[in-house]
This record gives sequence, structure tokens and C-alpha cells, in this order.
Amino acid sequence: MSLAELKEVAKAAGLPAFAGGQMAKWLYGKHVTSIDDMTDISKAGRERLKAGYAIGCMPSADSQRSIDGTVKYLFPTHSGKFVETVYIPDNDRATLCVSSQIGCKMNCLFCQTGKQGFEGNLTAADILNQIYSLPERDSLTNIVFMGQGEPMDNLDNVLRATEALTAPWGYAWSPKRITVSTVGLKSKLRRFIEESECHLAVSLHSPLHEQRAALMPAEKAMPAADIVELLRGYDFSHQRRLSFEYIVFGGLNDSPLHAREIVRLLKGLDCRVNLIRFHSIPGVDLHGADEARIEALRDYLTGHGIFTTIRASRGQDIYAACGLLSTARKDAGTQA
Repeated sequence: MSLAELKEVAKAAGLPAFAGGQMAKWLYGKHVTSIDDMTDISKAGRERLKAGYAIGCMPSADSQRSIDGTVKYLFPTHSGKFVETVYIPDNDRATLCVSSQIGCKMNCLFCQTGKQGFEGNLTAADILNQIYSLPERDSLTNIVFMGQGEPMDNLDNVLRATEALTAPWGYAWSPKRITVSTVGLKSKLRRFIEESECHLAVSLHSPLHEQRAALMPAEKAMPAADIVELLRGYDFSHQRRLSFEYIVFGGLNDSPLHAREIVRLLKGLDCRVNLIRFHSIPGVDLHGADEARIEALRDYLTGHGIFTTIRASRGQDIYAACGLLSTARKDAGTQA
């Protein structure tokens, strides 16, 4: 809930409006797990609050820890489903990859989550619970909406969650610590840019229309060329960052032609490209490019004025980037 909503809750419970501010501090500042912990609110007031409300935090139902320190958590949702959240420590940084949906409609060829089908949007509470109930919460430096689901397909709840993360009455994070990823949904993308100051990451994966459509069906509704045209209407030259995610598949999208077409597509746009190694997932006939091809692609893009990095692979031994843990839990529930 926002501060305004918490004030309305306070008044409905017979408390002064400023009790809404007290609740916000207990929730977003101190991360209490019980209304009883809100000790500067009268006992009678707390009892009235408990009659109609709960904190809503739920601990993870399962976890897997990688040898490199990456941890994949399986969090329950208020609808009785499960979503994955990945904690990625890296020296003095700690990034959390959060989910925005249960399953996904986008059905990208290389994504395990898309093969689950779509089972529903996460509420803002479900999204925030991945942070609120994370054991390593206090060590976080960055949050990326790159987990299960398409954030723009659940934009209302994503914006509600990022407001709580960045507002003075909430976590008070800088929006520059948060990145939201998308395959590109035109009307939602425009709204996100205009209503949020968080970083934006666009899943590209191929600059060629037919090939990207084969990898990502969303290309048919909004081609990458149209996404880039829309983005050219906004200023990303200051603190807000625009990046393009590019999984490099061996023999598929790692050729000199692809390098040239990426440069042509992004020429003049203030952005960066993140090259991502692909690690095989069950039932998908794709494989990762060798290191030399990835480095050659990086060097070509950098040499043509596009800042390009190769993202370090993390959590490979626990399939940190895949929807395998939640798929297993879903299958177990179906069998039961």
C-alpha cells in the first residue's frame, strides 16, 4: 500500500491519519512481520488493524545455492502458486532478479518460463514479498525485473511495486538501482518510460525481423525496429540507462551480419548492449556461442561506438536463469 492508502486504512480503523505514516515506517523501514510489532500504535488500534489486514510477507518455500554464491528462491504467491527469485552476490554488489508474473504469455523459444504457460499476474505484494522476505534483503544494491514473466504485461503492479521501492515513504531507493526488462509492448513501454525513472532493458536477441520473430513471437506485434523508433523519442543521455539484452546463440545470431545489423539498428541511440552466454535448457535445440565469437561480437560493436559488455554467467549449476524450480513445483502439484 502507498502512504495515502495507509492513511485511509488508519482512518477507517479509528486511528489518526498520521498512523498511516507510522505503518509505512514499520513496513518499509523496519520490515516487521506482524502488526503487533507496530508498537507506537495503540494496542486497540492494532487489534482493529489485525481484524482486516495482514502484513502479507511469506518466506520462501524452497531454495538452491550455487557454488558461486548465487541463490535461487522459490516464493509462494497469494494465489497459491510459486515464482522464482535469484539473489546474485558479486563482491560489493548484490543484485536480486525478481519475477513479475506466474508463467509468461510471450513464449520465447529459449525461455523455460514461457513453456509453463501463463498462470496469472503477481500482485504488488507478491512482487515486493520477493524482496521483503529475502534473507539477504539488507545486502541488496540492485534489483532487476528479469525473472519470470513480462513486466510490461503486468505494468500496473510493477509500477506500484517500484513506487514503494523508490518513494520517500517506502524503501527510498534511487530508481537508478532498479532495471525493468521487456520484450517490447508498445503502449505499455511508452507508459513505463513516462511514469517511471527506473532503467530500461530491452530483450533484443536478434536484429533480423524474421529470426527475432522465430525466437520471440512478440516481434510480430512490435518489431525491434519499432521499439527503437519509439525509444529515439526519449532522452537516455543522462542518468537513466537504456540497454539491450542479447543472448548469443552459436551459429544463429553471432555472425558478422548480425553485428553489422545491430550497429545499423542502434546507430545514434544512447544505449549499451549486454551480451549473455546461453546455457542449454531441456527440450530446446539451441546452444551457446563459443567465447571467441562472443568476444568478436563485443569488439565489433564497441569499435562502432556501442558500449558493449559480456555478462558474467552465474548460478550455472542450479540453472539460475531458468524456470526449472517453479516448473518442478508446478508439476509436483499437478501430479498430487
